[in-house]
Amino acid sequence: MNWGVAIRTALVCAILIVLHFTLRPLLGWRAGIDFLLVALVFGSVRMRPGFAAVFGLLLGLAADSLSVQAFGASGLGMTVVGYASSYLKAVFFADNIALNGFFLFVGKWVFDVIFFLVARQLGGTELVMQLLVWSSLSAAVTAIAGVLALTLLRPVLEARTA
Repeated sequence: MNWGVAIRTALVCAILIVLHFTLRPLLGWRAGIDFLLVALVFGSVRMRPGFAAVFGLLLGLAADSLSVQAFGASGLGMTVVGYASSYLKAVFFADNIALNGFFLFVGKWVFDVIFFLVARQLGGTELVMQLLVWSSLSAAVTAIAGVLALTLLRPVLEARTA
């Protein structure tokens, strides 16, 4: 990765992180958009797996810093998702919009499964309902918002010639 691509990727990730902490609380949806996960998947498919895992850990700790009940659950979930998405980039093409949407959906759902199992805040039918209904809806909303955000930010990502 050359410096221009790295700077543009960092800029897009910074925009998505700011959106997570500014726009997401204003929406207040039960199945909310997770812009941190969009930034994680977008950044990690452009990194080596080790760096992607560290990036996921840092984003997860930033998310965990806002809640004291399950500290570390987001860090673990985002580390796993970051490593897996970086590892899978060798198999799939990273700049395909439909594939990005699929990665975002699966990444958000896997993150939620890890988070709710590690946090141990829900149990029984509440956990099943959360994982099958609300996490799936949140993953779908995150995938749609991520695809829209990446489509809108595509001019920033394209290399300038001339």
